[in-house]
Amino acid sequence: MIYKSKDGDISLEKLTRLYPAVIIDMQGEIAEMSLEWFELYGDKVKFINFVLVFDYTPSGEDIKNRKVLKFLNKDELLNVMSEVVQFFQK
Repeated sequence: MIYKSKDGDISLEKLTRLYPAVIIDMQGEIAEMSLEWFELYGDKVKFINFVLVFDYTPSGEDIKNRKVLKFLNKDELLNVMSEVVQFFQK
């Protein structure tokens, strides 16, 4: 299964996790924050962008193997996420 994104083809074959997040700057620290936490505490951090993370990292591994798509708004993120989810509903 291949998802054709604006940034190129993304394999869904060995995907271990797929999740939306927000990239934030919190006093100089760049971090991921869940959408739920961002809705609650977003006023306390600096927003950078929304992301959809395709994580291929096997359980227990320290070295991350991920592909990240970036979005400027939540609607764009949710639209792409719903496109990707359709691959798993077939």
